[in-house]
Amino acid sequence: MSIDTKLHKGYATEEGTTAYREYAITNGVDPSHFKEVENLFLSSIGMGSYLGNQSQVDDENIKKSLEYSVGTGSVNVIDTALNYRAMLSEKSIGKALNSLTDRGIIRRENIFICTKNGYATNDGEYQKVDLESYLKAMYIDKGIIQDKDISPSYNIMNPDYISNCINKSLCNLRIETIDLVYIHNSRESWFDQVDTNTYLEMLSKVFQVYENFRRDGKIRYYGMATWNCFTSNQNDPKYLSLWDVVSVAHKVGGPKNGFKFIQLPFNYYMKEPYLFNNQVVPDSKNQVSLLEAATRLGIHVFTSVPLFQGRLLTEQFSDESVNMIPFQSARLLQFVRSVPGIVAPLIGQKQLEHSKQNTAVSKYKLLEKSDVIRLLNL
Repeated sequence: MSIDTKLHKGYATEEGTTAYREYAITNGVDPSHFKEVENLFLSSIGMGSYLGNQSQVDDENIKKSLEYSVGTGSVNVIDTALNYRAMLSEKSIGKALNSLTDRGIIRRENIFICTKNGYATNDGEYQKVDLESYLKAMYIDKGIIQDKDISPSYNIMNPDYISNCINKSLCNLRIETIDLVYIHNSRESWFDQVDTNTYLEMLSKVFQVYENFRRDGKIRYYGMATWNCFTSNQNDPKYLSLWDVVSVAHKVGGPKNGFKFIQLPFNYYMKEPYLFNNQVVPDSKNQVSLLEAATRLGIHVFTSVPLFQGRLLTEQFSDESVNMIPFQSARLLQFVRSVPGIVAPLIGQKQLEHSKQNTAVSKYKLLEKSDVIRLLNL
């Protein structure tokens, strides 16, 4: 039995994403579904890959869901992480990418692929090797990390570990260049272990790894995937200033550094990124919201948990601007993707039927800002 070791060359490009947008429009996708970000046309919903069992059934379901979402012109943003399903989500995406390109449906340049690193993980293909044993054999015994490098939540910011993670993701995804790499929930994992200055020093070393990989052509951009550090009160120990992070990136990589993206939760219940003024940016006398700060600082925002892990599926809208869409999940996505400052919500999907419902939103025009404000109850 031969093992497919092909790695796709290239990365998302202006020409490639423009061609994908044109292809999508011919398939009935509304032109407003794509947003221009860093000279790329990116779909205003992205496919996530967090949930699921470590099984061949879920491997195949993710692959089929991705093939449908991308093939219909609805999604060209793919989001994953090394630790999702113990590397199996990345591997499923790699297989789907092979299938889509082999059949001539897409080229690598059409698709924006994002992954995350920082959390410890084992390899789901070897399920008899538990996490502790895997870490010891692969990293601790080889001197790559020490026990002190692992937070209580199993997050690791050691630069050698981060480098190893990127190389594993490249192999799993079967690509030569990752479009976007996030450091994964690092502030939330370390805020009670180190002070803020120490944390920023640790982050600086991670950013240096990312800049090195950018120089070598293995990643294009980097960012931070977070939970609530950017939307906490300033007196909360886990609070993080976006301006401080931007300053770290400038110090490490100069004015052309690759720190361009963040990810955090936003949905019909969790509206803090738009409503809560807790960030300070240069040339502003007043605190601003995270989304406003990101816009001013040139940082692009993807969002997570648009359905609040299913809890919003029973939420009733009284506004015709969203009720015209036939599926509840698509209505929730329509709200989030229309909020100013958000590139796209990322929705986990592995059932083909769910993919068909979620991607239905791509056929509809984005809401006007006045509609969004009305839905926000402002």
